[in-house]
Amino acid sequence: MKQTNLLKDNGNYSWNFLNYPIHTISANPDDSSREIAVLLIHGFGASTDHWRFNIPVLSAKYEVHAIDLLGFGKSPKPNDVDYSGSLWKEQAVAYVKEVIQKPTVIVGNSLGGYAALAAGAELNELSAGVVLLNAAGYFSEEKLVKKNMFQTSIETVAGIFLKNIVLQRLIFENMRNPKNIKKTLNQVYVNKTNVDDYLIDSIRNPSLDIGAFNVFRSVFNPSGPQGEPLDSLFHKLNSPLLLLWGSKDPWMNTPRKRDLYKKYTPENTTEVILDAGHCPHDEIPDQVNNHILDWLKLI
Repeated sequence: MKQTNLLKDNGNYSWNFLNYPIHTISANPDDSSREIAVLLIHGFGASTDHWRFNIPVLSAKYEVHAIDLLGFGKSPKPNDVDYSGSLWKEQAVAYVKEVIQKPTVIVGNSLGGYAALAAGAELNELSAGVVLLNAAGYFSEEKLVKKNMFQTSIETVAGIFLKNIVLQRLIFENMRNPKNIKKTLNQVYVNKTNVDDYLIDSIRNPSLDIGAFNVFRSVFNPSGPQGEPLDSLFHKLNSPLLLLWGSKDPWMNTPRKRDLYKKYTPENTTEVILDAGHCPHDEIPDQVNNHILDWLKLI
């Protein structure tokens, strides 16, 4: 699939969050009279570039925005910020209220899926809907599962190692090696067609920024904030929900997660199962774009 230049041309830093200039992209159709907008939120290690195949198509029909979360992409990576799902939720909420200023469908992948759901649950009348693509997050009952002594011991030892700054640095350097980025992407994409140099560079380049290591440490800190459980957020969500599942995601037990989602998602939920991995929007963008556009017609 040919790369579009849209993402390179329309980025700007005109909006600030916590006094930091945030990199954003916005695109509008010729007819911008629709009552709702769309906001795209990327996952961990990704950026607005990850929506390269979605923005041109969605913006032909709707006002579309994409943001680089604080700590990722072309946005700043300050060391005086506590990085967490709550921070990124507040960033999304602020952007909708301050910039978009009308009902918005928030679309999120992975970590961005958690931020999208949390923001949608808080925005009330400004939340037109939420679309989740293999969203991160946990359910309350997952925290209540009893673990045996062996499991507890492993997690305790792993936690101690992950708090070691030397080991953290080694892991970080290994993760941002271009060869390892490509290897990881090939693991989470069933169809490797779009695992190209552009995608690898879009992940690698932000990791070279000052402060990127601190973001990595914050996100992978075992004792860091977990955020509000998904069941609590679903209970607060009053707008329509679209679940687009990459069924072959190696990072997520999709069948088990789907069973949990069915227990807690609201009645106005639509679910679509896709033959893809962790990032369906970039792996099979044509299918994802069509599903989103078809669903948007119904809300």
